[in-house]
Amino acid sequence: MRRFKGLPIRGENRDTTEYVFNQDVSDFATVPINHPVDTTVERPSADGRRVHAEVFAVPPSSPVKRARTQNLAQNNPVSNSQPVEGGSAELYDMDLRDYFSPPTPPAVKKPKVFKPSDKALYEFRPLRDEYLQEFLRLDGCGDASEESCPACKTAIPTVRCLDCHDDALYCAGCCKAAHACHPLHRIEVWDGRFFKRSSLKALGLRIQFGHAGCSRPRAGHQNFIVLDITGLHEVAVDFCACELEADMGPHRTQLLRRRWFPATHDTPRSAATFRLLDHFQTLTLQAKTTMYDFYTALERLTDGAGDLLVKRYVEFLRMTRIFRHLMMLKRGGRGHAVGGVLATSAGELAIRCPACPRPGVNLPNDWESAPPEKRFLYIFFLALDACFRLKRRLISSALRDPGLGTGWSYFLEPEPYRKFLLSVTKQDEMSTCSGLAALDYANTKFSRGYSVTGVGMGVCARHEFVQPTGVGDLQKGERYSNMDYIAACILRWIHERLRKVISYDIVCQWFKNLQQRLRELPPLVRLHIVLAIYAFVIPKLHIHAHTMACQLLFSLNFLAGAGQTDGEGIERPWANLGGVASSTREMGPGSRADVLDDHFAFWNWSKFIHMGALLRKRLDKARLERDVQQESFTVFSNEQAERVPAWEKLVSDWEKDPKQKNPYEITTTSLKEADVRLRLAEEESASLQRGVLALHDVSPSAFIFEGLDLEDQQRRIRAQIQLKKAGTTAQQIDIIGMRRKLTRGIARFRKLQATYTPGALQALARRDASPDEVPEQTPLMLPSGLSPAERDAGCMGGVQAVENMARDAQCSEALMRLRNQLHIKSRFFTYKELHVRNQGANTRARNLVARNESKILLHSEKYQAAWDALRELNGGNAGWRKLRREDVRTMEDPEELTKRQAVRGRQASRRREKLEQLRREGEYVTDEEEEGGEDVGGGVERSPDDVEMVTNPAENRREVSWIWQSAGTAGTDAELEDALRIEWTKARARARRWQEEVALLEEEYRRVLISCEHEARQWEIRAKEVPVGSVDVAFAQGAVAYALKQAAMFRTLASRVKVSMTEIHNGRGRKRARAAPSDEGDETDDEGAGSGEEDAGAALNSDEEFFLGGEDEGE
Repeated sequence: MRRFKGLPIRGENRDTTEYVFNQDVSDFATVPINHPVDTTVERPSADGRRVHAEVFAVPPSSPVKRARTQNLAQNNPVSNSQPVEGGSAELYDMDLRDYFSPPTPPAVKKPKVFKPSDKALYEFRPLRDEYLQEFLRLDGCGDASEESCPACKTAIPTVRCLDCHDDALYCAGCCKAAHACHPLHRIEVWDGRFFKRSSLKALGLRIQFGHAGCSRPRAGHQNFIVLDITGLHEVAVDFCACELEADMGPHRTQLLRRRWFPATHDTPRSAATFRLLDHFQTLTLQAKTTMYDFYTALERLTDGAGDLLVKRYVEFLRMTRIFRHLMMLKRGGRGHAVGGVLATSAGELAIRCPACPRPGVNLPNDWESAPPEKRFLYIFFLALDACFRLKRRLISSALRDPGLGTGWSYFLEPEPYRKFLLSVTKQDEMSTCSGLAALDYANTKFSRGYSVTGVGMGVCARHEFVQPTGVGDLQKGERYSNMDYIAACILRWIHERLRKVISYDIVCQWFKNLQQRLRELPPLVRLHIVLAIYAFVIPKLHIHAHTMACQLLFSLNFLAGAGQTDGEGIERPWANLGGVASSTREMGPGSRADVLDDHFAFWNWSKFIHMGALLRKRLDKARLERDVQQESFTVFSNEQAERVPAWEKLVSDWEKDPKQKNPYEITTTSLKEADVRLRLAEEESASLQRGVLALHDVSPSAFIFEGLDLEDQQRRIRAQIQLKKAGTTAQQIDIIGMRRKLTRGIARFRKLQATYTPGALQALARRDASPDEVPEQTPLMLPSGLSPAERDAGCMGGVQAVENMARDAQCSEALMRLRNQLHIKSRFFTYKELHVRNQGANTRARNLVARNESKILLHSEKYQAAWDALRELNGGNAGWRKLRREDVRTMEDPEELTKRQAVRGRQASRRREKLEQLRREGEYVTDEEEEGGEDVGGGVERSPDDVEMVTNPAENRREVSWIWQSAGTAGTDAELEDALRIEWTKARARARRWQEEVALLEEEYRRVLISCEHEARQWEIRAKEVPVGSVDVAFAQGAVAYALKQAAMFRTLASRVKVSMTEIHNGRGRKRARAAPSDEGDETDDEGAGSGEEDAGAALNSDEEFFLGGEDEGE
């Protein structure tokens, strides 16, 4: 007996009325689950002397529904018509993750101790009034004396500076004198009631350019505007016009020598400080801030009320564009070169990758005579791709908006490229690879209203450096002519005898006739390539969308010498440039090219300065994985020692000549169900033509396949019922209708069994079946479901052999379809974790998960049923491997079990350390935190290794489930031999690729050090070549100083790389070793001066070459 509290009827007094009713839950168990419950409600009268009883129906409560469900389950026990060995323990459990969690009563949680995420912010709340009062206090004079100026002691102080570290008030004269060297400080004047915004110009300050004490100053424009990081300033300027004017130079020169950049060149009326231009360049490169947003922010800083009359936006655009161009020329050494800027050659200003092979720079003199086993160390890896986000509207033209240095760094030379494209006729080269979309729409990309629909680009595939003249605009999709020209522009800078690997997501189509197309290019980029030293591959992620033939011919996993190059590095620069796509879309051709060139340079430099850390991380991982894969391969080879020599020769022959037999290709194929049906139907038709009499109008094969179809229907109904119980949209499916159809099919099948398997009807007659048995649980009694004696005595027409063939085909096809659905599952959950956030998307995801999991369940059960049938028909030898529950997993699931345990162990260790630290700090730690229920303080941060270990398992590190072997352990010796050979060759490829990766990384480390030294020597040569005696002394001194500073910087970078490769890693967030100081510098290794990361930056951030610090500034 269970006692329930009823809910008060709407409108009655909830405070004085209580409703109690008593019922036994078992009374409701024999009626339909959702049938209403008749409830008697006893309600006391207002005076408490009488009881009124009322009867009404209410929806059943959870205990009642559970009781009814349990009663239904007891009366309808679930049993498999084709039982799997091991029982339900071997059946696949649908992985619905957090989508369809069954409703459970809420658990009683322990009260949590409130802990603010930001303690200082929490402590601020009671101090708000105090802070607010101090803010208001600053709008008055504060403690400043209003009697006399603290400097001259005579005049009345009314002026204060917002930028000086001083809260005193001064008189106008003293303030003007104090700001002779700070002309851009912001000034306010007290009018007796409040402070008004003023300027140093209003106080009479004039800024003298040229030299101090000029006897004949010439006034500049009366409304001269200067842009600085504090806003727009109106100033009074004077230029030198005395006898020294020739030495001082024109107005623009006098401005530049004070680090003011003129907006025009003859009689400038506006300027911007170097620190503003450098500040903007840093923001736009790192944060992708647009010029419009930055300038608007300057206006708000100048006058937040919007009362600003001057506009210098166009001038700001011009100055930033010229500034970034000049900085690129300066960093490229053009200020030191004979011939100056006009002598700059194509691609000269690009930052080259220090780790890629460059003969004459970082390779040994005898690199061409390296032994065959070492030649892979001298391969250049190139990745090509196109991005259709970097469009440009049909705005302006090259005549009205020419680039300042297009073709000198990353964009290719525009005029020859334009002429070549005009000579190309329409192309209709479409893909024959069904998985590709890039070529399918190559000639139909949306281009109306756009002059440029995208950008094609090439990067070094291992380090992601954008290549010199390796970027070109696309006019209409990803046409071959564009990509041919871009590839040729890149390859002309690569030594012709270096081996090259070209990665491209449509390389399977692009490489066809490439040799001929490159020979037909214009003379500027015409190439005669030798295909013997070229290899063409598809990036590792993109290759999954290609056909199986592409996956065999263009896989980086099977390419000797590729190491662990993935070819996907070119996608990362696209992500970095996404923030500028919206602004460059509206630019003219020249300004767009200048902006993108600047961002490409920043990308390359960022890669350059972090090269040491990147190589160290990769090398540590590669050495560990090399040992694991080599050990696994050695064990495998020892187990198959008699086959290994033949397999080894097969692989070696194919690596030397790809036209030989591909050792990774399946050479045997299994029959599918449709193939078996067709073959048996043809055999039966031939038998009838020979005069063999048939037992029935329905042939034996049709009888068996009718039973197998009914078996499929049973599995589908069971899967839908499971989804319905999980609370998915499968509740809308007509289970009753499906059962009715199945029942009719079983009745027809029973009639056929009387002809072909009468023993089955006898077995069914002996079976004690429940009267409530549902059709999806009814055994069909195919020949495999009978005992050997019953099959021998009660099966006619060779139906055992027919079922044996059909079941073998079922195993093959079910395994193939199971792999497909698991692959879809893996991709879907990756996509869901990254992109699905809102309710609508989660609802759609819910349906997709249900559909996918039901198919995995169907195919896994189909394989298990077929395996059991084969085992029964063949005396215990099914000829296929047994499929267990733990075998049904995606390629990402293996090893993940042990890896996740290791990850959780590290996380638990970090959690304990954090809890102990909180205890020492006096924090109260609850039991829930102690047990590890929730991460403390918002979660314990995972280390990069932990994250990658769980989320990024790679093909070259897997020990996969047997279902992912190409043929499993199939039913014939040929299929078994095929599977073993393919698995061995893949294990060999994994071991070899990791060995190559270690060797490549060690070689790249050596090349980085030599490349840095080469750059340092180049700058020292430039310093020596400055014509000191024949040029201005100040210019000569600056040129030599800059060159020597650059040389020292590159040697400092080399020192950082050495430290990165040799230091002991203490873990994430711990102090690193410092970079060794350069011999040219006079830095001291002061103990406790800070982390190595800070110190290494300090050696660079005084120079603009760090790209994050810019010019040394002074006001």
